[in-house]
Amino acid sequence: MAVAKVASGQSRAQAARQLLCATSTVVSAVQRFQKSGREGLSDGRAQNGQRKVDERFRRTLCRVLEGTPQQSGWRRTTWTRELLVREVERRGRVRVSPATMGRALASVGAQRRRPRPVVRCPWPERRRRRRLWQLKCRVAFARPDEPVLFEDEMDVHLNPKIGPDWTLPGQRREVVTPGNNQKRFVAGALDARTARVTWVRGEKKTSALFIDLVRAVDAAYPRAKRLHFILDNAATHSSKKTQKALEALGARLVLHFLPPYCPEGNRIERLWWDVHANVTRNHRCKKMEALMTEVDAYLDARNTQKSASPLLRVASARRAA
Repeated sequence: MAVAKVASGQSRAQAARQLLCATSTVVSAVQRFQKSGREGLSDGRAQNGQRKVDERFRRTLCRVLEGTPQQSGWRRTTWTRELLVREVERRGRVRVSPATMGRALASVGAQRRRPRPVVRCPWPERRRRRRLWQLKCRVAFARPDEPVLFEDEMDVHLNPKIGPDWTLPGQRREVVTPGNNQKRFVAGALDARTARVTWVRGEKKTSALFIDLVRAVDAAYPRAKRLHFILDNAATHSSKKTQKALEALGARLVLHFLPPYCPEGNRIERLWWDVHANVTRNHRCKKMEALMTEVDAYLDARNTQKSASPLLRVASARRAA
């Protein structure tokens, strides 16, 4: 197209503007046509031979990325393009440049991401799954007079959690931190049926905080015959002080403990993630009380929204029927 436009009388700059390319691209195409005719316009890479990054190369690269460098015998803990070049070559594929490896990574959809730290449950897998299944059945067949609540605690730091945010090019947001960090703790209980949350605040994460939450839930469900708590194995949930305080409730309160290190089985973890995403991340509160006021306001607004949901009202009516 560049040659045809120039042959029709247009200048090289005019042809470049119409084709949305650089003027040098038009000049190069015209020179190749003048020198070699139509053959000069063909892709010069056609004689380069077989592609280096073929399907076998990509499969090998995917197998490498499934493991870590140390699992492949390297001492480095994370992959780089240069190290991937050496490892793929060691596995019998052709050697490529780091730039080509970058394009190969993009072709298989690989991305640089932060790893997710996890702690493995010490229980046997079969036992862990059986326990989680029992708790799911407890939630699925819960009676209206025996609500099931997911319980957990959340840390609130005056030093804000730093997270990504949309900004214009060349700009970067600044979040001023107080320097001397302060902590508060929120203990909450999420109703598995209504999705409403009951919470209390405290300055320390102790048995007293959990006891305060139990009393708040007991007051919030005066007609409940029995309250079922699904919670983790924190020491504050089974301490002598907690057991003594729970004896006053008798059989009204039943604790169902999750397997160790299984936060995915506790629905309230998602609520705490939402609180951090909407309140504590990149916050600009200078005082701890102002930050806790924002946390309370978010949880209040969430409860109001859940109560106003027509789908939730219909589901509650069906369960009651």
